[in-house]
Amino acid sequence: MLAALPGATIQDGGRFGHQRHGVTPAGPMDWAAFQTANLALGNKPGAAALEIGAGIELACLNAPLPLAFCGGAYEWRRDGHSLPSSARLVLQPGETLSCRPGPQASREFWGAWTYCAVAGGFATPPVMGSRATHTRSHLGGIDGRMLQKGDQLPAASNDAAILAVTREEGEIDATWLTPHRSPAPINLRVIPGPQDDYFSREMIERFYAGPFRLTPVMDRMAYRLEGPKIVHAKGYNIVSDGIAEGAIQIAGDQQPLVLMADHQPTGGYPKIAHVIRADLGHLAQARPGASLRFTSVTLTEAREALFALEAAILTTPRSIRPFYRPPTTESLSRVNLVDGVIDALS
Repeated sequence: MLAALPGATIQDGGRFGHQRHGVTPAGPMDWAAFQTANLALGNKPGAAALEIGAGIELACLNAPLPLAFCGGAYEWRRDGHSLPSSARLVLQPGETLSCRPGPQASREFWGAWTYCAVAGGFATPPVMGSRATHTRSHLGGIDGRMLQKGDQLPAASNDAAILAVTREEGEIDATWLTPHRSPAPINLRVIPGPQDDYFSREMIERFYAGPFRLTPVMDRMAYRLEGPKIVHAKGYNIVSDGIAEGAIQIAGDQQPLVLMADHQPTGGYPKIAHVIRADLGHLAQARPGASLRFTSVTLTEAREALFALEAAILTTPRSIRPFYRPPTTESLSRVNLVDGVIDALS
């Protein structure tokens, strides 16, 4: 690792089955982008990958490394040459790969996380059955912390995955269409409750009317919103109960707090609704200043949305297309640039 700005960690599908012991699942903030990057390499959906916030720069050591990246609007470069924001390639020993957040256009606030997967996944030591990093409890990844300059990340040996990526020279450097990842106005679908009875009908209507603005107070644990005050009808203390990713708490400040991948296992504030899993990635990719609204849906509608997104992710291999790479002396030497002699007068 040549450079690692804040927010870079190793994440896999998450550390599940331990919340009753107070252990947070962690895992990717944008699970759809995470799975797409792994799928482009033929990895298992939960293979450990790099989650990147503010940016990284790394170098390949020892052997060619097939990798893929996907996520928000980031600028990727290989040895200084620009790459698509979603791509698959083989990094050769000595080559460098870097990424930084892309420009924040006036019409959108989108692109807070991106993912870099390698063939077979990263082989950091598993803790409680997972390689996911949870920095608050110092679990997973490398010493349970964010990545830093000088870290060496071991890639798992997976000959089958490497062969699948490199079987045809024209498919090594490739990108793909991701219509389900296009930035759009952030209208988050939610399932009401379970403590929506702590709010009057007027306050619930106010919650859905919005809009709310995403504040800079945001990290892997929670995103704090700012907007119309949502006043409690029964106070804001409840008996602590389990927390799921996407829960929207309304605490004493009367503003929504959406709990994300590193959420606490239990909480004692009323939860007015939960963001559905299909929309968690869109929320995770929002940048401070983004405008958000909430729309109530049924459990059946939430399931249908999830199945539709999962189906869209599975189309990734079919949409992979080669992208242009600047020619090198080596690549030109492998190509016959002369195709016979033509007489201009004939």
